[in-house]
Amino acid sequence: MNTHLHIERLGQVRPSLKISVVTETYPPDINGVAMTLSRIVNGLVENGHDIFLIRPKHFKHDAPTTREGFQEKLVHGLPIPFYKQLRMGLPSKKELIRLWTYSRPDIVHIATEGPLGWSALQAAKKLRLPVSTDFRTNFHAYSNHYKIGWLSTAILSYLKKFHNSANVTMVPTKQLEDELTSVKFENLHIVPRGIDTQLFNPGKHSPALREQWGATDKTTVMLYVGRLAAEKNLPLVVQSYEMAKKICAHIKLVLVGDGPLMNELQSKYPDIIFAGFKTGEELAKHYASADMFVFASQTETFGNVTLEAMASGLSVVAFDHAAASELIISGENGMLASQNTDIHFEMAVQAILNNPFLMAETKINAVETARNFSWESIVERTESVFFDVINNHHRSTVQITSNHPLTTGLSKQYP
Repeated sequence: MNTHLHIERLGQVRPSLKISVVTETYPPDINGVAMTLSRIVNGLVENGHDIFLIRPKHFKHDAPTTREGFQEKLVHGLPIPFYKQLRMGLPSKKELIRLWTYSRPDIVHIATEGPLGWSALQAAKKLRLPVSTDFRTNFHAYSNHYKIGWLSTAILSYLKKFHNSANVTMVPTKQLEDELTSVKFENLHIVPRGIDTQLFNPGKHSPALREQWGATDKTTVMLYVGRLAAEKNLPLVVQSYEMAKKICAHIKLVLVGDGPLMNELQSKYPDIIFAGFKTGEELAKHYASADMFVFASQTETFGNVTLEAMASGLSVVAFDHAAASELIISGENGMLASQNTDIHFEMAVQAILNNPFLMAETKINAVETARNFSWESIVERTESVFFDVINNHHRSTVQITSNHPLTTGLSKQYP
């Protein structure tokens, strides 16, 4: 077991925690939830905590990873019907009760709300373990894009029951906190997403990649990064590009990602550049080699791609929603469009294209904004939430048991 202490910046000593993390998605899955959770898990391990991660198998012969401060347990899973790149874990309540009875964690953190997450919540409640959750995906909003909009109310009801059963639910933005509070979600705490500015930065600009796109120094490259799927509002991205071609002689649109709309888009728009899935250095090059980032989605809980684009020095156009609403001051470090107003989005794109000075200024200021969101600070905030949850849970346990004749002492407290 890892026994070293974590020392905070102010010199306060905190003990290492045993944290059991339950998730339906984790690398090598390619999505914002998996990437963010991996960053936080690695940061917690670096800070001296022991992580036991429970996830579905990615493939038949998938094997668990073990290293100092980190080990995995793999459970069975099934593909998600409308998102076949991901799997949902099957219920494992009895197995988790056995596991956590044998090796009791200080806290259980549940990152996804699928069958595996629900069974983990029930197992943790059975063992009276403190629980934190993440609200990371707007499944109730996605339902309208997959012809199951009639399930939206039921999905929201389930999500509310799920998260309100936990001690705390972490959300990435104030906007989302307000939205969830208005429909009776409880115990919400804002923890934003982070960015690796060593990976995503303007220095990754690649003239060779631009040449591959057929772009010269005079070409404005519009970029989209994300899943090519209905919930991302790609028709508006394409519509904005078609409008841009009428006012700008040299312009390209590059779509980075894959998904169910790929074939349809390729067939209808042969002049669009489809780059496919990109990760790591290749993804960073694609960001930094473009000029504008056009992101029309309104189903994100955060939208990591917005922060990645800003860190890469792009002029971002997005709706006043999720990460963009928290990060962008319109006309200073990007351009915001009013929600659900396509014409405002197109006008924001046009404003950037028609004003080279505005494009240059927003690029510079976007990089400065992104520098304030280091992963180290996000991990520290997550860690603080865990300590608060554990202490509050212990205090409530003490209150319940303090008058019981079999009570032998007080629970431990964390600074």
